[in-house]
Amino acid sequence: MESHPDILEMRARHERAATTPRAQAIEAMGVVTGLYLAASPWIVGFNQFPTLTVNNLIVGLAYALLIGGFGHAYERTHSMAWAAAALGVWTVIAPWVVSGDVSSVRTITNNVIVGLIALLLALAAAAGANMRSGRGTRGASAGYGDRPPSEGYGPRS
Repeated sequence: MESHPDILEMRARHERAATTPRAQAIEAMGVVTGLYLAASPWIVGFNQFPTLTVNNLIVGLAYALLIGGFGHAYERTHSMAWAAAALGVWTVIAPWVVSGDVSSVRTITNNVIVGLIALLLALAAAAGANMRSGRGTRGASAGYGDRPPSEGYGPRS
């Protein structure tokens, strides 16, 4: 990667993406969401379910670290937004999947709401990274070659 001819331009583009108010807001809300998820068993009052308590603690801290890492090393971590999205999905289904009978109104309501928020924030982070890198609007080959997308990417005739 260090030998890529456009490495300086790519780093500058990722730096600009990470310093936008939108990216900073997504990062801040994601960190708060992850920390809330980690503390939610004690806040909501379902810490009597040890499997879900440990699950939420670990997943919440992992989510906060993933989302929080985007701003500090954006050019290397923006693609990890998909891992954060997977943690959001896991949070939604965890009350039904972890061992033991932990599916109560409190656990389900908490995990579904927090999981959906985590998923949406992770998708917003991934979409923001793709849009700024050009992949979200022009296709995977955008930026590689000298032809605009309207001319296609096949051999020239």
